[in-house]
Amino acid sequence: MKVYREILVAIDCSPVDDFLVEQVSALALQLGATLHLLHVVHSHTLDQERFLRSETTRILDQYRQKLEAEGIGVRVVIRSGEPEQEILREIEERHYDLVAMAAHGHSLPERILFGSVSRTLRQNISIPLLLIKQDR
Repeated sequence: MKVYREILVAIDCSPVDDFLVEQVSALALQLGATLHLLHVVHSHTLDQERFLRSETTRILDQYRQKLEAEGIGVRVVIRSGEPEQEILREIEERHYDLVAMAAHGHSLPERILFGSVSRTLRQNISIPLLLIKQDR
């Protein structure tokens, strides 16, 4: 069985992140894995970039502190740009064993309109992708 030591966790700063982090932290504890929390800031203006980066830093730092208190190794990564492209770049630039992200369960019109980061990753990465969906 493959052992996952380096897990990239795509955080989108939405309410489902709490459930995602809860699930991957349990996995990381069992495996002795390091979690790499990644958020891609997607902005259209410099002011928006500054605000979103500040909020992202605050949110990811809260997760980092909580996870480190549980004994889990954590690395925080903040990138800017198009989420799909930046997640793929991060995967190309570092060695990860697994990518974990929340599955939002968008409706068909939403998937067509907004696209799907998970679909892009499924089609373009060679490592396992763990999609976690929170029960409603």
